[in-house]
Amino acid sequence: MAEIESIEENNTKHNIDHNQVTAIMDKGASFSGRLTFEGTVRIGGDFEGEIYTNDTLVINPGAHVEAQIEANAIVISGYVKGNLFAKTKVTMHPPAVFVGTVTTPSLQIEEGVVFEGASYMPKNH
Repeated sequence: MAEIESIEENNTKHNIDHNQVTAIMDKGASFSGRLTFEGTVRIGGDFEGEIYTNDTLVINPGAHVEAQIEANAIVISGYVKGNLFAKTKVTMHPPAVFVGTVTTPSLQIEEGVVFEGASYMPKNH
């Protein structure tokens, strides 16, 4: 049976199926290098380097990430500096701070997010 956690942030409800989360790097953890994974990964600590996945990357509040990121979908609530490439969408929730470039067909930035950079939204063919 799936263990599903429902988290409400800024009046937005997110359902996270813990059986679908491949890895969690929580607060207090730090990693530098290249991360390649399948399944959803949640980062709550410090990460510097490169992240590659065909799945979802979730960056929690309090996380500090400086990286080039390529993913299917990216959800940001922490600090991210770098270049993001998402195949489907990027969503930013407060208290997210983003510095860099985003390339994705769908970008959602909620009120209260700090966005310092550029966004490119290629046409879908």
